[in-house]
Amino acid sequence: MVPSLTPATTANIRNSRRLALCAHVVRTGRKAADFPVLAMLLSLPSGAAMLGQGAHAAELTPARQSGQVGIQATSQPESMVVHIQPRPPIQIYPHANPIGQPLRMSGAENRKNGHQYDWGVFNRGNGEAAGFGPVGTYGVAPWAEDWSRLRHTKKSDDPFDVLKYIPLTRSGNVWISFSGETRLRNWFESRPQLGTQKPNDSGRFGVRNLYGADLHIGSHLRFFGQLINADAAGWGGYGYGSTYRKRLDAQQAFVETRWTMLGAKSGFIFGRQQFLDAPSYMLYNRETPNVPLSWDGFRAYMVWKRIRVDGWDFVQTYDSENKMFHDTENYATRLYGFNTTWAPPDFTFMGQKGYSFLDAFYIGYKLNGSAGAIAGPNGTSVKGSNTRNNFGMRWHGVAGPIEFSVGGIWQGGVFRQASNNAARNVSAYAINSVVGARLPKNALNAFAGIQTDVYSGGNASERSGTIGTYVSPFNPQTNYLDTTTYMTGSNLISFAPLVRITPFKSVSIQIKYPLFWRDSVNDPVYKSSGFYKFAGNFRGKFIGMAPQASVAWQINTHVSWTQYVSRFMTSRALNEAGGSGGTYYQSNFVFRF
Repeated sequence: MVPSLTPATTANIRNSRRLALCAHVVRTGRKAADFPVLAMLLSLPSGAAMLGQGAHAAELTPARQSGQVGIQATSQPESMVVHIQPRPPIQIYPHANPIGQPLRMSGAENRKNGHQYDWGVFNRGNGEAAGFGPVGTYGVAPWAEDWSRLRHTKKSDDPFDVLKYIPLTRSGNVWISFSGETRLRNWFESRPQLGTQKPNDSGRFGVRNLYGADLHIGSHLRFFGQLINADAAGWGGYGYGSTYRKRLDAQQAFVETRWTMLGAKSGFIFGRQQFLDAPSYMLYNRETPNVPLSWDGFRAYMVWKRIRVDGWDFVQTYDSENKMFHDTENYATRLYGFNTTWAPPDFTFMGQKGYSFLDAFYIGYKLNGSAGAIAGPNGTSVKGSNTRNNFGMRWHGVAGPIEFSVGGIWQGGVFRQASNNAARNVSAYAINSVVGARLPKNALNAFAGIQTDVYSGGNASERSGTIGTYVSPFNPQTNYLDTTTYMTGSNLISFAPLVRITPFKSVSIQIKYPLFWRDSVNDPVYKSSGFYKFAGNFRGKFIGMAPQASVAWQINTHVSWTQYVSRFMTSRALNEAGGSGGTYYQSNFVFRF
């Protein structure tokens, strides 16, 4: 991995008969210091190959090309300049899932041309291995961004940088950073929810504002707060609740303390906060509605060189109020658990360097009321309290041109029916994988892969016995499984070839062709909130297929436009049961700083 050198860092290298290499690292305004660079020199060629081609690769610039002194086979003192180029625009705000990003980023690049805190090897890829969500120039969680480097920067090309670091004391140890996002989103659905939701040809529109402040008091204490308001309109709209229309309220408000303990970078976060330390196919940020998912409680973490641990205990924020600053805690819904991530030693595969991360986690849910309901006989919904204990592992990483993510979850627990308190055990599972390859020396930066997902089903006609239906109630990443959100991770088998190309530094295109089956024909087809009730009896296993495409355009540092289109083609058996295929289109215009 490229060492942590600033773009202007130079190393004077002198060859000797003893093959000893040493360097004087010179930084502007500082004294030269001895620094060994033999390991760096030996790793740079393979490291550059691993980083890939084009704008996202760190490179060595020869003197005769750049006007700077380069490396040559000579006994005279030479200078080397390690360039980490400006961040490609398309990676300014990386999406979830470390596999299949528009461009491959190294940890050194993420740290130097992004704004993630220094988590060592966990900065690799889109940075989500650190446990705080994807982070580029900006992150899904704005408090995961580190803008303290602006303290030492005299000038900036970005006018919004004046809001990212504002010193409040002469020393600069106390400072505040502001963040903001305004999102305009609109949808069109010709047959919403597989034809079960009226009216047809629905057009919806949503706007939200998320603006926050991050106050740092020294290096050990910080306070973060974020406000939200949102509204929705359109023609033939449906489903507008408190997560679409929201008066001004506190989306996040927490205090964090940081320190070093047992050689680990450690922290404790208490209050209302985003939580993203889980596979995005299991739990994410609630992207479709205007109001993201937030939690009230605490989280503690420790990060060593190649291992990190994280533990948490939350209740969901009760965001169903329609008055200003009335959100409270929803004690009926809980999330708790721990995660351990290990970064095994790097390796070589197909002549290129590789790395991986191994996650082992326990995540518990407690759901009550309608959130905890299960499917019952004859299309009924059985309410009760639902406890789910998820024990899982995921292995993901890069092996030369190959990128992979393979995970499995066993879900145990108990369901207690509200009417009679009868208890039923739970035994369910999920298996998720994405494997693909980046085509070498390709101007389109092409990535091709296959995604497979299996979520177990059960038997809705049974009134007793073990429940076999897997549930993922906390908004997995919208576009991981199905961009229409008509499918969800319960009683489902999905097989999806996909191709992504990035023909320009600011534009990326993905084409995906998922096919869907029920795992069990004795269980209904599930959607993001409950299950479908068709006019007839759906007896088939094959649900349909939904070819889809997305185009992401990062117009500039602060403005992006992302579009999704899909044609959901339902199976003959589902059509005969009263379902219907349809066209789905979504547009997202986002301003962010």
